[in-house]
This record gives sequence, structure tokens and C-alpha cells, in this order.
Amino acid sequence: MTDQPEPEQHDAPRLTTRQAAELLGVKPETVYAYVSRGQLSSVRAAGGRGSTFDAEEVRALARRSGRRDPSPAGGDLAFRTGITLIEGERCYFRGVDATELARRYGYEEAAEWLWTGELRPGARFTASDGTLAAARRAVEALPAHSGSTDRLRVAVTAAAATDPLRFDLSQEAVLNSARGLIPTLVGALPVLGAAAEGGSLAAELWSRLTAEPADAPSLAVLDAALALLVDHDLAASTLAARVAASARAHPYAVVSAGLGVLEGPLHGAASGLAHRLLREAVDRGSAVPVVADHLRTGRRVPGLGHRIYRDEDPRATVLFELLADVPQAAGALAAAREVVATTARHAPLHANIDLALAVLSVSRGMAADAGETVFAVSRTAGWIAHALEEYGERPLRIRPSGQYTGPRPPQPLP
Repeated sequence: MTDQPEPEQHDAPRLTTRQAAELLGVKPETVYAYVSRGQLSSVRAAGGRGSTFDAEEVRALARRSGRRDPSPAGGDLAFRTGITLIEGERCYFRGVDATELARRYGYEEAAEWLWTGELRPGARFTASDGTLAAARRAVEALPAHSGSTDRLRVAVTAAAATDPLRFDLSQEAVLNSARGLIPTLVGALPVLGAAAEGGSLAAELWSRLTAEPADAPSLAVLDAALALLVDHDLAASTLAARVAASARAHPYAVVSAGLGVLEGPLHGAASGLAHRLLREAVDRGSAVPVVADHLRTGRRVPGLGHRIYRDEDPRATVLFELLADVPQAAGALAAAREVVATTARHAPLHANIDLALAVLSVSRGMAADAGETVFAVSRTAGWIAHALEEYGERPLRIRPSGQYTGPRPPQPLP
């Protein structure tokens, strides 16, 4: 489509190419691609330099494509959100430094803050007896080799089936469901040891992660990990959860969508890779040959680097500080530091939260998927927070358009 000459007067405001690109969250050349496909009209700017675009037409296209703001991280979608901000190597939950929140409050309190912007000191979540019994029966029917995320997905489905009011998407109803669902997920997992004292979700989860008895410092690490992992902006699983919420899926289905993505090896399952690396380093008495094996075979060293943080993941920093007070973690903690130092000779990578979770899981006799379990249970609260936010938006607004690359129609039938 060729630009038309710009008229001398306009009733509606017009945007430059750069302004249109910023509003759409795309590169300037993509704006002209929209013009060539007939999705936008343009006129030549005065003097023949560049083009201008009708502001309302651009906004309408932005709404149709689900774009709200340009994405600073270079992603395809960006949405206004009041939940999490990642800025300047720090992560903030509703304006509060996430690391400070995790140092002072437990997981349930962090979840309440994320949901409502209000602190409820001493908050505790409770599962209903009927829902928990149904979830346990469903989980017990799974094969013995099932993983923790398999069990969590089944538990969510069972919990949904017991809740006839799950389609009530009001904030009060959704939060009531969430406060019961999260302890149901924990309670449906197989018991490995005695529950820790305190009545917190972290204390209950401990007995599902290891047969070793909990001590106060170790439990503090687990509770802090749950609080730190509760959200991290629009990670892949959170985007999936928001897509489900955009279609007005009920909160259990939203959590199921998040769990489906979480199981990917590049997301929640990454902590299992870090666990195996660290376990081998501890068993061999040195991280050097383990890191060397990874580099020699072209494998990425897990537990290092983050696409957002240039320095050490601030969540990992908090956990490492707390792990220093756990006597049983001394060997794994030293091995983790050696992994970082050894890899730094090859590439300037820093520890992320997966490596910190691996120190906890390796040192306290947990399975390789323990970090994934912690991640899934914790992030359930974040998915609910994003679902609540999305329920307040226009339904089905997350509808990107595909860029078709197949043969041009019409094609004869084979």
C-alpha cells in the first residue's frame, strides 16, 4: 500500500512511525509491514519525510493484537500490571522489595500481599477436608513413577471437581478458592517424614520433600524460597495462566495452564538439572571436573545465568545467606560457590535461584525434583494474582495474529 499525501488539516491526532511502533510494541519496520498487509493506513508526513498514522486506528490494532505497551525485554507481548516490577537488578512485589518481604514474612503473608496489597501477619491457608480427600485419592491412583508435577496437576483437577462455585470469578470467590487450593496441593503429595512444627505451609511442605527432620534454619530457607518464587513478572507459565484467564477459565484451570508450562526443562524443571550437577560435585569432592565435563560436551552449566539479571540473582543471594546458617548445607554451599568460580573462567555467569534451591535439596536429602515442587506450589499464588488482574480486563484480549508462511491460497486439493 502506498502512502497517500498528508492532508493539510486533521480532525484526529496522528502519530509518527516511531510513536506508532512504541504503542504497538513493535519495531518501526513492522509498522510498515502492517501497512503493506492492509492492517494500517498511512499518509506521507509534511515535507515527504516519513509517514503518519491515525492514533485511533493504531490503538485499535494494539487492542486486537493484545499489545498494551512496548516490551523493554524485547518480547512479543507486554501488559500493564501492578503485581511485579523487575528493575535495576531488583524485584519488587507491589512496590516492595521482594527480598526484604521474604526476609521478614512467610509465604502465606507474601501471597496475601501479592493478591490484595495488604499484609495479613500470621496468615495461614487451610484445605477443606472433602477437597483434600478427593485430591489424595486421585494422586494415589497414579503410577509410582509419577513426578511431583504430575501429582500436582491431578490434585488441581480433583480440587476443581469438588468446587461447584469455581466459575465465580469475583475476587472474593477466587481468593477463597486459592487459599484452599494451595494447601490441598501440598497435602495431596506423598508424606516422606514428620511435619515440622509451626503450622505454616512451609512446615507442611517439608514433610513432602524429605524424610529428614526439619530444623529452624532449614525451614527458614524453604519459607523464604516459597516467598521469593511467588511471582517473577510474565514468565512463560504466568503468560499461559493469563491467556487462560483472558478466556475466563476458572482459577483451577488457570493453575493447570501454568503447571503445564512449568514442567518444561527451561522453566520449573531447571532446578532439577542444578540439583544433579551439585550432587555430582559433592560426591566427587570438587566442582571442577563436573563443570569441565559440561563444557567439554557442549552442555550449559545449570544454575547459572539469568536473562534478566546481569549479576547474581537477588533471590539466590537471600537463600545463600540463609543457607549459611544451616550446618548440613556447608558442603553443598561450598560446591555451589566452586561451580560459579570455575565457570567464571570460561564465561561471566552468576548464580540464579535454581542453584540456591539445589543447595537446599542436595544438603537435606531431597529428590532432584524438589526444587520444581517448591516452584510450582509457590508460583500458584502468582498465577492467581495474574488471573485476578486479567479477569478485570477485556475478555479474550490476548489474541496475537500469526504471520502466515505457508503456500498462498487457493491451492488444489492433493
